[in-house]
Amino acid sequence: MKGKKSHSSTDKVSLKAELRTIFGKKLNKVRKQGLVPGNIFGPDFKSKSISVVYKDLVKTYKMVGETGIVYISLDKENIPVLIKTIQKHPLSSSLLHIDFRKIDLSKKIETNVPVKAVGISEAVSQKAGVLLIQSETLLVEALPEDIPSHIEVDITVIKDIGQEIKVSDLKKSDKYEIKTPIEKVILGVVAHKEESIVPETAVAAPEIITEAVKEGE
Repeated sequence: MKGKKSHSSTDKVSLKAELRTIFGKKLNKVRKQGLVPGNIFGPDFKSKSISVVYKDLVKTYKMVGETGIVYISLDKENIPVLIKTIQKHPLSSSLLHIDFRKIDLSKKIETNVPVKAVGISEAVSQKAGVLLIQSETLLVEALPEDIPSHIEVDITVIKDIGQEIKVSDLKKSDKYEIKTPIEKVILGVVAHKEESIVPETAVAAPEIITEAVKEGE
């Protein structure tokens, strides 16, 4: 039960950006030019309004996922950030706006990391149980470069229907600390008749918002 990086921690993913002076309804012009408006913000950092090339942003997100570091190339700066919020069009799902969280590589931060179930549970394969994920993300504290892309949960240990895996069952890492309460249930196997139970889901990073972008962003 461990987390893995989806790319080498020595790789640096860069994304070129330009300062933005257009806001509100005029942002549609920016989008028609193949750009995505966004912001960079963070503690002890003066927020910056920017725009990035749409196709470059899509490529970057595929590389770093929700937890990888991106270096925003802005003028002569290379600003380390994490993707915080992506806003999408409710119908086309095209990217409308993005917020980046500026980070200090020398300071630990807290962020939500996705859970990934691995292996095959006997309770599912042989006893017709249903795997129910109750916590889709876990809150993790780590140095930015040590944040895992996901946390693997080995479900082969679940032999019978009704068994659960809690945060307390996970192995500890010397790279990061899970801050989610130890009694929190991550997943379990339930009887088939309980399949309709709606799992509790935590908000992952980045938060996906499908509402229209408000003016002034």
